[in-house]
Amino acid sequence: MRAAVLTAKQSIETMSRDEPALGPTGVRVRIRAGGICGSDLHYFHHYRMGDFPVREPFVLGHEAAGEVTEIGADVTRVKLGDKVTVNPSHPCGTCEFCLAGRALLCDTMMFLGSSRRFPHIQGMFSETYRTDEHQCFVVPDDLSINAATFAEPLSVALHATGKAGPLLGAKVLISGSGPIGSLVLLATKLAGAASVTMTDVLDAPLKVVEDIGADRVVNVRDGDAGLADPARTRGSFDVAFDASGHPGAVLSAIKYLCPGGVFVQIGTFANPMVSIPTDQIMVKELVLKSSFRFDKEFAWAVRYLSEQRINVAPLLSHRFPMDEANEAFRIASDRSQSMKVHLTF
Repeated sequence: MRAAVLTAKQSIETMSRDEPALGPTGVRVRIRAGGICGSDLHYFHHYRMGDFPVREPFVLGHEAAGEVTEIGADVTRVKLGDKVTVNPSHPCGTCEFCLAGRALLCDTMMFLGSSRRFPHIQGMFSETYRTDEHQCFVVPDDLSINAATFAEPLSVALHATGKAGPLLGAKVLISGSGPIGSLVLLATKLAGAASVTMTDVLDAPLKVVEDIGADRVVNVRDGDAGLADPARTRGSFDVAFDASGHPGAVLSAIKYLCPGGVFVQIGTFANPMVSIPTDQIMVKELVLKSSFRFDKEFAWAVRYLSEQRINVAPLLSHRFPMDEANEAFRIASDRSQSMKVHLTF
């Protein structure tokens, strides 16, 4: 098989790799589409993610879908020819967190396309991928492969909205109008939010989120005064999500959340040491939460996409063949012209 292999900073090469043999519950998927995520871009540009450098040729990609081409002798969950999307999260199932129903906090989590371990956990930007049947989720024939590929990032959004608590009738602020912020918008609308305000420092993504249902968009490049409500000087938003990973977004959320409001952090900071006004948090009794990846939400995402309760089609801005992976990553890095970029195999 051929795979898109990261070999140096900003250098992906198409290389041949051996196809691993299947075990009794193994499934081989012919990958048709894979989404480029923010963590993939970190690896591409910096050859590391946080404290974890790339130390060997590395296949990225944890958002993928395709067709089942081979199954192990004991497989019952899928059959040959099924269209599937693949859950990239592999918890151990035996640690204290897994046993307590919090598998996303697993002590030894194996997440596809991650350099946290060595040898690295190789990703799915390849023509075929071997996985286990429990990682495969069948989608209907009338759901496009590209839509199925959104199951993973939609899971992230669903987990984040779940952390916020009930959203029925809520006034919501979402900072960062990239793919995750856009999916949080769709998820909050599905959960019954009364209104959603989106922010960004670029007009292009704000136009996309306005088209898919944001009630209000605010460009905060020159400041956040546009979020103020003169009638509610202590803050007017019930819930705020930060999908930007920018310290200014956290400060805006604290400023414009109403007393008793809830803040959920999703985005990753370049510098994690962020200073926040703790007195404002205390006086307004704000609730600060965080959201990391997903767990049971993957199955929910597959169902919502399959039932067409969430339409992700407007978020797919570009598709590139695997052999043009470097150009795909460059386009995905330019938020003024791209939203979600997919590789095709």
